[in-house]
Amino acid sequence: MMLDVVRQHYPRAIDSGTFVQRTLDVLRDRYQLAPRQVLLAHSICSDDVNAIAYPEEGRQMLGPFNLGGLDGYPFVGLTGLLAFAHHVPDDGAALIFYAPHIGVTAQGELGKILRVGQQGASACCGAAALALQHVRDEVPLPATPPADNYQQHTLTSLLHGQRDRVLAAAQPLREATEVILEASDKQIDHLIQHTSFLGKYLFVVSAVIINTDRDFTSFQELRRFQRLDVDTKEVLEELTF
Repeated sequence: MMLDVVRQHYPRAIDSGTFVQRTLDVLRDRYQLAPRQVLLAHSICSDDVNAIAYPEEGRQMLGPFNLGGLDGYPFVGLTGLLAFAHHVPDDGAALIFYAPHIGVTAQGELGKILRVGQQGASACCGAAALALQHVRDEVPLPATPPADNYQQHTLTSLLHGQRDRVLAAAQPLREATEVILEASDKQIDHLIQHTSFLGKYLFVVSAVIINTDRDFTSFQELRRFQRLDVDTKEVLEELTF
């Protein structure tokens, strides 16, 4: 069973459809929010395998507004989040979801998946794997971030800052994924603090997305689920499902 393979690496993972449905259940049961009242912003990798399996109710949410780029880092910045924040329904909620991703093959190999139409497994997340390889090989970062590869440069820079930690890990790509998630935490929090939101509620959710071979679904491991005050941005509630 693919879930058992995934849980060797991510013990709290559940399939993506269930993850989305449980999130919506919390919003409905605790706050009486229907999906049509929720504007979703997601910061996930551009990789084509990251088409999350939304249940029918999930497809009724507004959006998604895309915040992310390579490996889910929120590259849109203040302008992007401000645009999203001003689209929230007056009687509704902003739901910000962000997550890096990593692959697991059916054989349990971390950092790869078998894609549709291909005979051999390929890297997932390829951008994180490339950044890790540059750190391993001590490839120097350019003094000026390249305009034509800015996002990759950013991921590599993040890993350079945690080089010893990442390379000492038993699973360096998994550790690199954690570093990118932590950097996304900081960036999301920074953007939220400097953005004014419409609507009644503000929710922030983070996870690690675990992609698997072409015959299986994706999975997610919840890392953060909070309700923030729309005005002060203080954390009001720690939520889970």
